[in-house]
Amino acid sequence: MNIDTIVDKEYAGLSFRALAEAPVSALRGISPKDAKALAQAFNVNSVGELAKLDFFKWAQAIATLAEHEQATPEEQAKETLLDGGLEMTFPASDPVSVDSGITRIEVSPDLVNAKADHQHAGKVDEGTQAGRKEKAVAH
Repeated sequence: MNIDTIVDKEYAGLSFRALAEAPVSALRGISPKDAKALAQAFNVNSVGELAKLDFFKWAQAIATLAEHEQATPEEQAKETLLDGGLEMTFPASDPVSVDSGITRIEVSPDLVNAKADHQHAGKVDEGTQAGRKEKAVAH
């Protein structure tokens, strides 16, 4: 990471020791007003003091551990109920039994251009018109 992208221009190129001793306003995005508020609230005046702030460390630890926390039993139960509800809604997602008598299609049907024929609407209309003509001829 190029450290110069996260500090103000006047602090670019400084060593890490110098940056740790720099005021918190040296960090890009922290204004002098923000730095004053940090100093008043937490007695933090430098980048190093900000890094050593217990509240900062605790927040970092909590956020890191939260990413790896296992679901509670209640959350697991809700997920199981949701999965079961979806399975009851879409039972066709189950694999087909080997002895169900379903044959495999060896050649795929002609593909329809979805831009020109959304959900095969044109094919349906053609089939409907052809069926009407056949019925009219039969009567």
